[in-house]
Amino acid sequence: MLSFSEFFAMVFSNPIMFVTVLLALGVVLVNGWTDAPNAIATCVSTKCIGVRSAIILAAVMNFLGVVIMTMINSTVAQTIYNMVDFSGDAEKSIIALCAALFAIVLWATAAWYFGIPTSESHALIAGLTGAAIALQGGLDGVNGAEWMKIIYGILLSTLMGFGLGYVVIKAINFLFRNVHRRKAENFFHYAEIAASSGMAFMHGAQDGQKFIGMFLFGIFLSQGITDATTFEIPIWVMILISVVISFGTSIGGYRIIKSVGMDMVKLSKHEGFAADFTGMFSLLTASLFGLPVSTTHTKTTAIMGIGASKRLSNVNWLVVRDMVLAWILTFPGCGLIGYLMAKLFFILF
Repeated sequence: MLSFSEFFAMVFSNPIMFVTVLLALGVVLVNGWTDAPNAIATCVSTKCIGVRSAIILAAVMNFLGVVIMTMINSTVAQTIYNMVDFSGDAEKSIIALCAALFAIVLWATAAWYFGIPTSESHALIAGLTGAAIALQGGLDGVNGAEWMKIIYGILLSTLMGFGLGYVVIKAINFLFRNVHRRKAENFFHYAEIAASSGMAFMHGAQDGQKFIGMFLFGIFLSQGITDATTFEIPIWVMILISVVISFGTSIGGYRIIKSVGMDMVKLSKHEGFAADFTGMFSLLTASLFGLPVSTTHTKTTAIMGIGASKRLSNVNWLVVRDMVLAWILTFPGCGLIGYLMAKLFFILF
């Protein structure tokens, strides 16, 4: 197992590793910047907590989620690592990986600029897949069995998010039907903060592991290792990834908070709690089964289900349309950019 001191020495003595690590951490930073704010969007929009406090809370919980869940169950990281085939010539493999990372940052930054909460998880998967196809010259660069877990994750995050959100809000309305409004509001004020914290924790648990897998991928390829199939995750890697995600969350996020928590559906405190509880439960279920799911999809479909529980017109379908379009375009779009960047990088380097 590589120690932090060994890693630090290698980064500054190996230019290829330095560039790879820099790009990898850039992708992690962008995830914290653009994706993590989904976890706290409803908590802000329901006025349970201010934007600055919510971002600090999300940063702390993301950190804890990465470290604690990875210690318990690291199967999501293993899935991402084994999803694509970068074996073969080590030099070409590392060039392809750098191209994929560059494509992911490009895609994520564009989505942030337009305030569209795309899934950085799916951008990661698409970018790596496109570059692997370019490297191997065809679909041999894709591990079909591991990719099926991605498909299952998409179905779970969509169906469970929407369906459970609908059921949870109906149950809350029934259970609190005779409770005085002020008393219920006071309860859900704190319950929403707790649920939002749990959602941020699970975002770190899910996305942190995906980016740990990617980060270790880069380290191995930088060392010329292209055939590793299993690995142990050092504590320092967990801490490094969680710190970078948390830092990304702390410096950005308002645009995504506005799109998810304010523009799509107007939520009350108990509805915000239902959205975060649903998202947290869905992400926990997926993590325990080792399925890489999108925190963005899970949270936004939960909000849609809650909005639709009252009436379909309660959902701003124009915002939903933009989000769904971005989701649909992420796989072919970021995958194509990853493929083209890899081809370009092969020519340039």
